[in-house]
Amino acid sequence: MDPDVKTPPTPPLRPWRTLLSIFLVITAILALILLKSYHTRQIVSGLVTDPAASLKNTDGRTNLVFLGMGGEGHEGGDLTDSIIFVSLDHATQSITLIPLPRDIWVTTMQAKINTAYHYGNEKRVGGGRDLAKSSVSEILGVPVHYALALDFQGFIQAIDAVGGIDVQVERSFDDYKYPIPGKENALPESDRYEHLHFDAGLTHMDGTTALKFARSRYAEGEEGTDFSREARQQKIILAFKDKLLETQTFLNLDTLNHVFASFQSSIDMDIPESDYGSFLKFFLSFERTSQPLKSISLEDYFLNPKNTSPYQGQWVLVPKTSWQEIHDYVETSLSH
Repeated sequence: MDPDVKTPPTPPLRPWRTLLSIFLVITAILALILLKSYHTRQIVSGLVTDPAASLKNTDGRTNLVFLGMGGEGHEGGDLTDSIIFVSLDHATQSITLIPLPRDIWVTTMQAKINTAYHYGNEKRVGGGRDLAKSSVSEILGVPVHYALALDFQGFIQAIDAVGGIDVQVERSFDDYKYPIPGKENALPESDRYEHLHFDAGLTHMDGTTALKFARSRYAEGEEGTDFSREARQQKIILAFKDKLLETQTFLNLDTLNHVFASFQSSIDMDIPESDYGSFLKFFLSFERTSQPLKSISLEDYFLNPKNTSPYQGQWVLVPKTSWQEIHDYVETSLSH
């Protein structure tokens, strides 16, 4: 480790960060497992096995990348709007999250990170997950063992299945250029968009509204940045988790079956069934420790270059200094 690399400060924790892991467990694992009784034997097996011994890991860490995309009916429906790196530390039973802006330029791909899933799937089945993992690994300098991709169209249906969610909107904002599916080439150009407006405060959202809130890209002011969009997407995830865990929801088998049906065709992951129980055991252990979830921001390590010709004329994010600086920062962050 370079002695000049400083220990990164831990940013202020927000409620969604302490609970995002629960969402991953419930939606990606519990919803896919507990409602399928024929997997019970594998779950029990995983629950009595040490996750560090059964899950893929490097130096005692199991790393995943969570991908969220708009899905069918949206322009660029398989471009990943939300990319979150999740690292599980088996020694301390702790979790670290690193959200990745969608516009990071990946040198080996010669494209943005949000296109990796799309281009990988064009080549072969499962190639999207693999290319996304290798691209995230290239950016962060650490291996990625598993990938989970979620089509937000399924998320819309799941939100509606639980009766909508309540979201705390931090700032009022307007987006006058939210694309209308199917009207990408409409004339006049104004017909291609709808005007979105959200008022600050606690807001009840159905699935369609929640998706618009999460995916808005051209909001005026601070809400128009990639980093603000990431925060909104994570708010949606947290609100859904809260609604799913409400007693009247979680104990209602009909509701859970509707949620499961919504996600069944919307999740693409390379987590084998034999690992489900081990992941569940890890997350349950993490919850019992009541330790905070660590979140690392890369915002200060990237910039938007003025000369876009090396990047096909696109608006991109590249390292302020070098990839090695980012790799050192991530390594230091994960070791503290």
